[in-house]
Amino acid sequence: MHFVKVHGAGNDFILLPDLNDTLELHPGLVQRLCAPHLGLGADGVIRLAPARSGVDADVFMDYWNADGSIAEMCGNGVRCVAKYVADRGLVTSDTVRVDTRGGVKAVEIITRGAGDLVERVRVDMGAPVVGKVDWPLDVNGETLNVTTLSMGNPHAVIEVDEVADEDLEPLGRRLQEHEAFPDGTNVELITVDDRSVVRGRIWERGVGETMASGTGASAMAAAAHLLGLADRETRVVLPGGALDVEWTETTLQITGPAAEVASGELDEAWLTTIR
Repeated sequence: MHFVKVHGAGNDFILLPDLNDTLELHPGLVQRLCAPHLGLGADGVIRLAPARSGVDADVFMDYWNADGSIAEMCGNGVRCVAKYVADRGLVTSDTVRVDTRGGVKAVEIITRGAGDLVERVRVDMGAPVVGKVDWPLDVNGETLNVTTLSMGNPHAVIEVDEVADEDLEPLGRRLQEHEAFPDGTNVELITVDDRSVVRGRIWERGVGETMASGTGASAMAAAAHLLGLADRETRVVLPGGALDVEWTETTLQITGPAAEVASGELDEAWLTTIR
């Protein structure tokens, strides 16, 4: 089984090319692939397949979280998908239409580097679906002001004085499992330095804390604007790097890097132990 290790701003994935649509993922395989030390280690697995029947797109991004759960959308992953198909000439246009469970995403190639390989990509994420803004939510007896919205997947954003000082893991777990979010939620903390810069950290549903998230950065920027703290064009600075977000009157676009790290073949003997 061929794999490619990719990442977008440190949010890393195992990409499995499956353009003949013959591979069937399952939770056990995904968990073992994403396991540090015992597998390749990653935040998730992307099966790259043909667009689903009746969908006007170039490819389908079948995305799974590291815990083996299926996710609707991944903003960093979709950039890596566009890089993979563009670098190999599978799509010759500078716009790649990627079918996801969160809808078809138009991904635009912005810059190329040595060997004409893609370096920077812009994704039309679609308009955020705003839930509750600055909502006082009781979390184990503590009131937290949460802004909820969807980027094709759910997000809960909290403004704090300094993101680096927060203990994200217990807070992320409590909110992810809170009864207010029956399907779980991604959790983001933000600190707004000025109207054009938002710093954040992310607890990703089904993964844990990650170095970056495209949908999470989108939610952070949108929440900061809804709270009156930031403009519609912002740079979101994450542990893995920076992503540029523009929320227009009709949609939200995010621009950031996409990189390939390595490729290879999974050992067949190892695979037989988890099939």
